[in-house]
Amino acid sequence: MVLVATVLLAEDDPAISEPLSRALEREGYSVIAAPDGAAAVDAALTGDIGLVILDLGLPQVDGLEVCRRIRASGRDIPVLMLTARTDEVDFVVGLDAGADDYVGKPFRLAELLARVRALLRRRAPEVIEIGGVRMETGARRVMVDGEEIGLANKEFELLRVLMARAGQVVTREEILAEVWNDPGMKTSKTLDMHMSWLRRKLAGDSSDLDRRIATVRGVGFRFDAG
Repeated sequence: MVLVATVLLAEDDPAISEPLSRALEREGYSVIAAPDGAAAVDAALTGDIGLVILDLGLPQVDGLEVCRRIRASGRDIPVLMLTARTDEVDFVVGLDAGADDYVGKPFRLAELLARVRALLRRRAPEVIEIGGVRMETGARRVMVDGEEIGLANKEFELLRVLMARAGQVVTREEILAEVWNDPGMKTSKTLDMHMSWLRRKLAGDSSDLDRRIATVRGVGFRFDAG
């Protein structure tokens, strides 16, 4: 099961919106682009939007007002705000307007995508079941072939990232950004260590440690049905 949603990208700078739209589509999301605040409000209030990526400095209607109008409508859509401003007060104002999270410009793509996935978890199913592995996200319980296994917090989050994108390659940078909130840990052995522990627990008595989680050398990992 792959997490899919429609993302409204409200950004007036084509140098940002066009490559970001392509990156989101590669992740499997459907993207609606809005070049100004008025178009963003209309799309957010009339479409089936899973998440809004909202530039603070939009023309016509600025990002803060767009966010306020979305919240005033009663729609509970996750809002990720983009801002080139560095003043902490601006961030606070954005959150007070109803934004769920913010990313400062310039941003790292892996970090932004990780934040998108994290915000979309509120719409994710409570149960993900693939290839004999059942994850109950609310209860933080994992069953393998009917038997419950104990996972540490990072192992659970690592498995959730992989299962949410089953069949797709998840890069090391994306995993580090989402699970450890640090896409810069490229030389760290932390990910490999946790991956090794997770594989052993998923394998149980089996000697085939790679049956469910495949390594794509030089790129990352992929969860397979097995």
